[in-house]
Formats: sequence, C-alpha cells, structure tokens
Amino acid sequence: MAQQVIKPVVLNKAFLSAANETKQKLVNLPHNQQVARLYRNGLKTLASWAIDRELFLDEATKMRARFDANRGISGSNASRILLEGQQELQDNTHPDPYVCAYMPGGTLYMRNPPLPIDVCFPEGTDVPADAPKITFNPDMTVCKEETGKSAVGSVLVDYAKKKME
Repeated sequence: MAQQVIKPVVLNKAFLSAANETKQKLVNLPHNQQVARLYRNGLKTLASWAIDRELFLDEATKMRARFDANRGISGSNASRILLEGQQELQDNTHPDPYVCAYMPGGTLYMRNPPLPIDVCFPEGTDVPADAPKITFNPDMTVCKEETGKSAVGSVLVDYAKKKME
C-alpha cells in the first residue's frame, strides 16, 4: 500500500489578491532620502555596538567619511552602492539594539506607573484637591492631545520592534 503524501494548501489566488490589496504600499523615496535614512540607521546601529562614546565618535567619523567619499557619484553606481550599504547595515544589525530606558523594551518601561485616580478613589468622592490630573502613556510620557501622543484606552505595544503604536 503506497503512502499518500498530503501537501499543505499554501494560499489560494483569491486570498493572495485580497491580502495584496490590503497591504500597505511602500513609499518610493528619492535617492537622497534613502541615503539619509541609511546614514541615520547606520548611526543607530553603531550606537548599539559601540558602548564607549569616544569609540562611537571615531567610528561615526569614519562612516561619515565613507558617505562623503561617494557623494558625487551618479546613476547605476549610486544605486549599487546604496544597495551594498543597505546589505551591510542588515548584516551588522545588533541582535539586541539599544533602546531608550523609558521606551518599550527599555529597563524603565512601565516601572512603577502611577495608579489612575479612579482606582485610588473608586467612588469618585474624597479626591484630594492636590491629586495629579495628568495621565501617563505606557512609555511614561505625559498624555497630550495636541502632540498626538495620547494613549488613553488601549495601546498597541510591539515588543519585537520595541515601539508603542
């Protein structure tokens, strides 16, 4: 008796087309913005690897010199060097990147958050006049509507990206 091999169904065409319609399209950035982002991400990656500030400054100067050396090139050489730089950045990415202490993934993230007033005073009465009227985000910054950083209610914290969305 021959054994039958069952292949898993990957995704049918209808599901793939629906998924592709809902995916967010990548923005096609101009070359100079791609280079600027590569430089900035390179500095962030360097900060994760170089603990000593003097070492960081020396390596950052060398990185800046590499970018300045390729400033005047054009055409296919520029796109080739950009792709090589992105690949080098990906190869040198730190396995545990540096995160600000108060951001998700940091050591101070949500450490001793203040209790909401309605938890301290459930009846709503006897609230002291000097009780704080501010609310904190999960990264311990003050909620402000005008800055767009108001996480009252539910907040999505992506621990893999170490971000609050």
